[in-house]
Amino acid sequence: MKEIIGRVTEKQLLEQTLKSDEAELIAMYGRRRVGKTYLIRKTFQKQLIFEFSGVNNAPLKEQLTNFRNTIAPLLKLSAQLAIPLNWTEAFLVLKNYAEPLLKKNKCVIFLDEFPWLSSAKSGFLSAFEFFWNSWAAKQNNLIVTICGSAASWMIQKVVNNKGGLHNRITKKIRLLPFTLAETSDYLNNNNVNLDRYQITQLYMALGGIPQYLKEIAPGQSAAQNIDRICFTKDGVLQGEFNNLYQSLFSEADKHIAIVKALAAKPAGLTRKEIIAACRLSTGGTTTLLLQELTESGFISAYLPFEKNTRDSIYKLSDEYSRFYLKFIENSRATGPGTWIKLSASPSWRSWSGTAFESVCLKHTHEIKAALGIAGVYTEESAWRHVPGKNQPGAQIDLLFDRQDFCISICEIKFSTTAFTIDKAYAAELVQKCEVFKSKTKTSKTLFIVMVTTFGTQDNNYKTGLVQNDVVLQDLFK
Repeated sequence: MKEIIGRVTEKQLLEQTLKSDEAELIAMYGRRRVGKTYLIRKTFQKQLIFEFSGVNNAPLKEQLTNFRNTIAPLLKLSAQLAIPLNWTEAFLVLKNYAEPLLKKNKCVIFLDEFPWLSSAKSGFLSAFEFFWNSWAAKQNNLIVTICGSAASWMIQKVVNNKGGLHNRITKKIRLLPFTLAETSDYLNNNNVNLDRYQITQLYMALGGIPQYLKEIAPGQSAAQNIDRICFTKDGVLQGEFNNLYQSLFSEADKHIAIVKALAAKPAGLTRKEIIAACRLSTGGTTTLLLQELTESGFISAYLPFEKNTRDSIYKLSDEYSRFYLKFIENSRATGPGTWIKLSASPSWRSWSGTAFESVCLKHTHEIKAALGIAGVYTEESAWRHVPGKNQPGAQIDLLFDRQDFCISICEIKFSTTAFTIDKAYAAELVQKCEVFKSKTKTSKTLFIVMVTTFGTQDNNYKTGLVQNDVVLQDLFK
């Protein structure tokens, strides 16, 4: 197995459990194909004594049969092991198998796709609670790791469990997609040598999902790889969208409706606007849908400047979903060469701006470091003012409200060369700052920051207007 790329904090947390003198129950969650299983296997490869994964929508008997078929070879019995009648029996078999091994060494039991095992009326969760509380929690040499792609389910049913698992989780890990720097390291490790602009193009279409990045072939450009993976007959991501949501959510159509509504509004929507766009109820159902999508990493909530959480603006943050809905879902064009043609179209230019902005919002730590304010306490937020009668509107997608009595207003622009500020755009920036000052009544100093791919061309309009430049290279640090 190859080395683990990135995941420094997560790996440290997992390795801490190997030094623990108490039983450990680890809950790891994150969206599908983000690398949870690989991280567990790689970190615990010497201690792993049992690994079992649930199957989506499989009936109870099939799951129990799979359990029997997984553990039977490890037991090395002379006679065929019977299929357990229920999960209580299954965990008893697991206990009897693990007990002698725990007397010798630190051992890890890994239950993958945990939510899929806990189907309706399966009795799985209560049986697991009994297994942990009555026996596993008392085994000082035992680490039980449970994983799930249905992040919201993991939080509600496991992390925030009010029953037998209440406060039993000893380590909670939410695994996020790779950053740009980690994506670069991962591709280099796979002998894919692309410059940072090409890597960013891949990231804008596929995101930092290891399983997607695994499909990138050496010796091909970003456009060629996207073309093959997303638009050819056997491209692995051509039909991934529906599978992705259907495997995670029981009412996936509602989740997809929200994702589509946000894809159509790159500036984002409030909860109230989402309800109207998707014709949802105003009760707890919408709250749950938004929570599930947020915890699974598909959407993000941004707190507007000087507002509270009720005013949050939701944006689509999953790169692949945005790319799929824009270019794959209703595309008549398929086959080799499709993306190379599309990437020269006006629709690509509008999409690339939105996609790059989303990438930047995931790399605010790197932007702050480039600005030299990593050590300054800041609050990140967005801001927008809807135009009124004879009043201009304004929108700021990222600002840093700083404790040093300054506010950095970030303008994010994607271009294939150095970005040029012309007379019209300079006037727009000045007006945006004036509207912001007027409406927020802030007395803080405003700094305009240009976040671009290749920097901002020096000219008379930039001088005295733009205080800081952040370039693509900075996002990889």
